[in-house]
Amino acid sequence: MTAMEKPAIISWLETNRESLPLGLAVAGGIIAAMLGLRWVGSAMSRADPGCSSWKGVIGRVLAKTGVTFMVVAAIEIVLTYAVPPYRFARLVDILFTIVAALQAAVWGRELVLGVISHRVGDETETTLGNATAIIRVLVNVAFFAVALVVILDNLGVNVTALVAGLGIGGIAIGLAAQGIFSDLFAALSILFDRPFRRGDTVRYGTTTAVVERIGLKTTRLRAMTGEQVIMANTKLLENEIHNYALSNQRRQVIAFTLVHKAPIDSVDALAEIARPAVEGQRGCKLVRCLATNIGPNGIDCECVYDDRSKDQDTLAQHKSAVITALLRALDTKGLALAYPTQTTYTAGPDGKLVMPYAPPAKA
Repeated sequence: MTAMEKPAIISWLETNRESLPLGLAVAGGIIAAMLGLRWVGSAMSRADPGCSSWKGVIGRVLAKTGVTFMVVAAIEIVLTYAVPPYRFARLVDILFTIVAALQAAVWGRELVLGVISHRVGDETETTLGNATAIIRVLVNVAFFAVALVVILDNLGVNVTALVAGLGIGGIAIGLAAQGIFSDLFAALSILFDRPFRRGDTVRYGTTTAVVERIGLKTTRLRAMTGEQVIMANTKLLENEIHNYALSNQRRQVIAFTLVHKAPIDSVDALAEIARPAVEGQRGCKLVRCLATNIGPNGIDCECVYDDRSKDQDTLAQHKSAVITALLRALDTKGLALAYPTQTTYTAGPDGKLVMPYAPPAKA
């Protein structure tokens, strides 16, 4: 500091001796408040690092408040209570613009990543864990590009050409990596919309499989026949997906046919006959068991029941046990199953009907 500058500074201090202490007090209070919020945010973030609740998301954002931003914001506040030299005020304004834009970008990035972690929940260790690097890069590029444009615009730079260039570059990159980004956003759609999760049994098209892993580009499933099925996320979401894991019960149907000569009373009591066979299996409940049609081969019937089991092997075992018990119950009541048969009636030259079976022997 030179001897010529010292009187100017002393003169400035004397001019603002009343308002400057107030500004310093307000700035100190704001710095203390922001430091307190950052401490609270750090504690909330440590208590919930996976952002399973909104408190964890807010804590993650507050914990990223920078000390540089606090100091520059405090200086900016102090200058509102004093009248500094123009060049110094302009320098502080530029510095505050740069620091505030970068701090806003950091807050925005942490908010987006925190919301993703909160929404994904227990999938964080698998899918989101693999996607974190790419997601962080995309979010960083987006927020800091906006911050750069804001900074340059506030500095008086014409950003029209820059924005146009970024837009053209983004379009070129998007077209070049259209398939990759399509599957990436499909993976994020699966994570957010949650049509299925890892471990769920799903059916799409003619394939029934268990979801093993949801990746950035593909989803890996284990088919019921044992082989691994790898589907692109975009192609998978284009199908109609049946998620068996979200159903409380599975409806099973057993169709059978009784002979035409079956006792009517027994046919009318099919529900009571089938109930012990069905409800003897754990988690199974009879819905109906009745005749549905009189067919050419016999009386068509169906036994419908609900099974609360979700495992495919358990469902198959229960159905086998129900069929076996139902056959025993029908046999006990004298109800025989019909075979696919056809009876043909013919006539002789004189037009007299010829029976297809021998007439009963005369006594």
